[in-house]
Order: sequence, then C-alpha cells, then structure tokens
Amino acid sequence: MLRFMRVLALAAAMTGASTLAAQPMELSEGEVRRIDKEQGKMSIRHGPLANLDMPAMTMVFVVSDRAMLDQVKVGDKVRFQADKIGGQYTVTRIERAQ
Repeated sequence: MLRFMRVLALAAAMTGASTLAAQPMELSEGEVRRIDKEQGKMSIRHGPLANLDMPAMTMVFVVSDRAMLDQVKVGDKVRFQADKIGGQYTVTRIERAQ
C-alpha cells in the first residue's frame, strides 16, 4: 500500500509540473532603444519582467535568434519574452506591439 501511495504522489507531482511547463509565459512590453546586429544584442526600455523578478528599466539583451534584430527597429513598441540563459538575459521571442 505504501508503494502505491508513493507512485500516486509521484504521478500527481509530475502531472502538476507538466501543466505548469505547458503554460505560455506572458509577454512583457517595451520599446527598442538600440540594435547591435554585429553583437547580436538589443537595448529595450521595458516594464517589470515578472518571470525574472526585475523592475522596469532600460537594459541590453542578447537575442536567441539574430533574425529577431531584423523584425524590429529603434523606436518600435514591442511585446517580448526574455529569460536568463547561460547567465545572460536573452530575448527569446519578440513582436511589434499593436
């Protein structure tokens, strides 16, 4: 009976973890201030980034795909997703705000 309960608890924990992982991260709002195609970076003035527990500020991000740098221009209002990857704050998704 104890083994069964352990398996049941493990299954419940795994189900909850996969549900959390499947939920998409909310996009943050910002404005592109600079683009450095050579370095694969962009500077964004952004509001709070909840997933990174970061207040509003202007900062430089690397991009996970350099093609993102061609999707926006300086002054564009954007919605983006960022994460800390390999110790660097990285934009993993970006789109122009409507």
